Amino acid sequence: MQVSVRIYGVDAHSKPFDEEADTLAISAHGALVLLQSRVTSGSLLTLRNNTTKEEQECNVAFLGPVRGNKAEIGLEFSARRPQFWRIAFPPEDWSSKSPEARTATQQPKPMSK
Repeated sequence: MQVSVRIYGVDAHSKPFDEEADTLAISAHGALVLLQSRVTSGSLLTLRNNTTKEEQECNVAFLGPVRGNKAEIGLEFSARRPQFWRIAFPPEDWSSKSPEARTATQQPKPMSK
């Protein structure tokens, strides 16, 4: 899901940066973003949801491949914040095998009269 965010902190060269980005993926635990600024694993950054203006402290948990002049960066919230994105996530123990889960190919059983 793409969400407009602002990320700021200190880069790999110990210089402050402030960058606008869009998320590639989001979860109750953080986000995957493309950043032009170079950061190091474990760095502490601040992520701002541009829609709600809410900010959350994050750790760089993943350094991914570079696409052009930007790198995939996985950000993990310092504390679990499922409401940060203002969407509902499945519960932690959710499974596609649970009785409540249905696929688009499953048809409801006809009701008996």
